[in-house]
Amino acid sequence: MVYGGHQFGHWAGQLGDGRAINLCEIRNRHGHYWTFQLKGAGPTPFSRHADGRAVLRSSLREYVCSEVMHALDVPTTRALSLVQTGEMVVRDMFYDGNPQPEPGAVVCRVAPSFVRFGNFELPAARADNVLLRQLVEFVIRSDRPDLAATLDMNPATWTAVCLDWFQQVCRLTQQMIVAWMRVGFVHGVMNTDNMSVLGLTIDYGPYGWIDNYDLDWTPNTTDAEHRRYRFGEQAAIARWNLYQLANAIYPVVGDADALQAILASLPAEYDRLYLDMMSEKLGIDATLPTAKTLVSELERMLQSQSVDMTLFFRRLANFEPDGAAEQSLMHCIEEAFYDFPLASDPAVERWQHWARSYGQLLSGSSDRAARRERMMRVNPAFVPRNYLTQMAIDALQSGDSEPFRSLMSVLSTPYDDQPAAQQRFGGKRPDWARNKAGCSMLSCSS
Repeated sequence: MVYGGHQFGHWAGQLGDGRAINLCEIRNRHGHYWTFQLKGAGPTPFSRHADGRAVLRSSLREYVCSEVMHALDVPTTRALSLVQTGEMVVRDMFYDGNPQPEPGAVVCRVAPSFVRFGNFELPAARADNVLLRQLVEFVIRSDRPDLAATLDMNPATWTAVCLDWFQQVCRLTQQMIVAWMRVGFVHGVMNTDNMSVLGLTIDYGPYGWIDNYDLDWTPNTTDAEHRRYRFGEQAAIARWNLYQLANAIYPVVGDADALQAILASLPAEYDRLYLDMMSEKLGIDATLPTAKTLVSELERMLQSQSVDMTLFFRRLANFEPDGAAEQSLMHCIEEAFYDFPLASDPAVERWQHWARSYGQLLSGSSDRAARRERMMRVNPAFVPRNYLTQMAIDALQSGDSEPFRSLMSVLSTPYDDQPAAQQRFGGKRPDWARNKAGCSMLSCSS
């Protein structure tokens, strides 16, 4: 497919699938459409003088993450297969002038659609309103049969139908971002050509998973200076991208005020979704007057301390709001700290104060077991930590598939307690992985 896009905030002109080839679209027995696509099989009309190939490390990273995201209940494209080609592909992993041959691989990925925001931006930039309208109508008919039926009955409703479709794209996009924030995922390259109109996580390049809770962290070496796509900025970038989509479709929608009204509603809608999500992670009622304050205070403390996000929320499910709530909390979350504060540290008093406030909100819950179960369903025990994926890549490149297969087996049920796998796959990031290549930041070649 050909498309345009804004990359790192700048219009990049015509882009397109440089190493992805659509094989076919099928309709299953439930009436759902699935597009099958090979990534890394060779050059395409939009390879821009490149070879269209993919290496094993980037292919395995896409396979692992897309399948684990599905298991985590995060909207995503899927990976049907990962195949080594037996060929060597030359890549400059760090763009430092040292290209090296690496094992080649091909991923077959599937999704209901691979249409991106950038698909609309290109005809809009070329002022090809005929093609733009055809594309909008095609996507509506493919993705929203309910709206297509309305359009068939009354063509005069064109603008209203388009606005309804755009509003759903906005809603799905924000829901996807909230899901990313829930599990600690950072996309790393939220260019408009990497944004799905179905609200699916797409194009797994230099992505990463938060170890210590850091809103300013980005996994992308290209983004290291400005950190445009950092963890805490993903919602704002998604809205920026939606503005670009609105600009692109405006020529065929024709109602700027209505588009603007939808866009203006996004920050408040995201805040509501985010508070609901964080309240679920904490096992509290989002409608309580102090819920928002409790969440804000927690985020400030997590950001100021070196605390592992996945372990913290998983262990928090064991917290019991009794008379010594502050001691109970510190006992529950001690394992999550990379540097546990000493008793004399002022941070301990802040945690104890938060624990008392948290305990008061939980004290009204009559069924503690049910609360714990609800928290365990939204706070995973296992995520594909960056160093675990890199270890699987290193082993597979050496001919050992056991780490990869064991990792995928554990991550297929990430919300289940798996005591036998906890030490190997569920612990904090080891110190050796803090700055190791592939375990911290990645380039777009990764």
